[in-house]
Amino acid sequence: MKDQQLACAPFASVEGQDYFSAMNCAANTAFANRQVITHQIRKAFATVFGWPAEEMGMELVYDVAHNIAKVERYSEGELVVHRKGSTRALGPGSPDLSPRYRMTGQPVICGGSMETGSYLLVGTEGAVRDTFASTMHGSGRTMSRAQAKKAARGEQIQKQMKQRGILVKAVSMSGLAEEAGFAYKNISEVVEAVDRAGITKTVAELRPIGNIKG
Repeated sequence: MKDQQLACAPFASVEGQDYFSAMNCAANTAFANRQVITHQIRKAFATVFGWPAEEMGMELVYDVAHNIAKVERYSEGELVVHRKGSTRALGPGSPDLSPRYRMTGQPVICGGSMETGSYLLVGTEGAVRDTFASTMHGSGRTMSRAQAKKAARGEQIQKQMKQRGILVKAVSMSGLAEEAGFAYKNISEVVEAVDRAGITKTVAELRPIGNIKG
């Protein structure tokens, strides 16, 4: 039986271009949606603190697509690089980087869990050579959301996190249970692995103090 998940089409074909255009539309919708969310967050802060968002320095720091295909040039030629669950990690000197990051390489935020925090990394020439300038976007799950909800209660997780100085607000407690720290791989071990492999270099560890689960 043919695997429907392995369907493909030549990039230059009508079908290939239609698919690529649809992906671009989806990515643009996601970027626009996050802009709206950011605007609403700024409005909420301005209302609570009574200051304009601009005076509070509420600027966008990082925004990246979770699922996107881009046409990029490598030593092998011009390629379509599809990153799903991964993040671009261009190395120093890449012409595709803004001048601000051309000397250092592309900044990469690697998310862990709401309990363990995240890491700031930077792209390398090794990533360009070995992985088409790609690295992981997060630690990755060790169990499904359904399994996590069976293993713990959201109220219990919220209480334990508060005792550790981490505040969390969620729409539902079942949704909170889905994101329990034990449902994810050890972020520090994952980051160390890509660092040793020379794909990305570690810059800083980010520890959580507050989480909002939508």
